[in-house]
Amino acid sequence: MRAAVLHEIGQDKLEVLDDVEAAGFGPGKVKIRVRATGLCHSDLSAMAGVLPQPGPFVPGHEGAGEIVEVGEGVSGLKPGDRVVVCWLPACGSCPACKRGQTQLCLAGFLNAGTPNFKRPSGDVFGFAGTGTFAEEVVVDAGCAVPIPDDVPFDVAALIGCGVTTGLGAALNTADVEAGASVAVIGCGGVGISAIQGARLKGAAEIVAIDPVAARREAALRFGATKAVSPEGLADAKQSVTGGEGFDYVFEVVGRSATARTAYENTRRGGTLVVVGAGAMDDFLQLSMFELFFDEKRILPSMYGGGDVLRSYERAIALWRAGRIDLEGLITHRVPLADINEALDQMRTGAALRTCIEI
Repeated sequence: MRAAVLHEIGQDKLEVLDDVEAAGFGPGKVKIRVRATGLCHSDLSAMAGVLPQPGPFVPGHEGAGEIVEVGEGVSGLKPGDRVVVCWLPACGSCPACKRGQTQLCLAGFLNAGTPNFKRPSGDVFGFAGTGTFAEEVVVDAGCAVPIPDDVPFDVAALIGCGVTTGLGAALNTADVEAGASVAVIGCGGVGISAIQGARLKGAAEIVAIDPVAARREAALRFGATKAVSPEGLADAKQSVTGGEGFDYVFEVVGRSATARTAYENTRRGGTLVVVGAGAMDDFLQLSMFELFFDEKRILPSMYGGGDVLRSYERAIALWRAGRIDLEGLITHRVPLADINEALDQMRTGAALRTCIEI
C-alpha cells in the first residue's frame, strides 16, 4: 500500500512509497482504510523534532475512514463502519480516567513506541500511534470511534484533532464567560476553532492575531470581531479593553515567546489558555512576583481539556445545527501523492486545513 514516510527526524519532505504494510493486527486491534486526513501543525512539529517521535515514521493523526478488519475480542465495531481516528484514546482504568480527566490518559502515548507499519527495510512507526498519511492503518480498537453516516470523512477527520482541540479550549478549559473579551494568537485550524468556541460562549469581543493576512480575513468570517497582525496587538488591546488586557487569551502557536506575549496581554485576574504544543526545551519565564501580584490563571489545554468522545459528539451536534462551520476550515485539498504541497501550504500559512484525500 502507499504511505508518506519521513525517513529521518529533521527532514522537511516526505516520500510517498508503495512498499509499506500496515502491521500489528491482532486481538484488540482494528484495520482502517483511511479516506481523508487533515494536516495538523503537530505533524510538522514531529517531523522537525519539536515533538518527540521515533522514526522513521508515517505522519498524520487527524483522520477518518472505514473499518476493514476487526481483531479478536473487539466489540462494537465491524467491517464497513465509518470511524474517526482518535490519537488519544482513554483506557478507562488509569487514575486520570477514573478522575474523569480522560484527556490525560497516557495509554495512547504508549502506542507511539510500537511500530504499526513495516517495509522490506524494517519497521516504521505511526505518529502518535496512528499514522494516517497511509491508505491503511492498524490501531487499538479504542482509537476507532464510530461516526454517523451523515458526517463526511473530511469533516470527521477535522473533528479527530484540530476542531476538538480548539473548540474544547474555549468550551471546556476556559469556559469563556458571556460578554467577555477574547484574543486568539495563531489562527490556523485550531485557532479558528477556538474563535468559533468563544463565539458560541457569547464572547463580546474576539480579536484574532496572525501574521498571515489570509488567516486574519478567515478569522473574521468565523466569528472574530477584529483581526490584526502581531504588530497591531497593542493597539487592539487599547481599543478593545482600554489597555487593561483581555479576559481570555488563547496561545495557539506553541512557543514561549507567544505565550509570554499572551500573558502580557491578559488582564490581571484574567485567563491565559495554552493550546499550542511546544518543545520540551522551550521555557516560559515568569517572575514569582507577577505570578502572585497579577493573579492571572494559566490553563494548559490538552486535546480540548475534556472527555474526547463527548467532545466529538458535541462537535457533530453543533455542526449539524449550523452553529459551527467545519467545511469552511478546509481551504485546500490534495491527493496523497502531493503531500509535500500540503506541507508547504501549512508552513506558509496559506491553508487553514489541507485535506489529504487518500
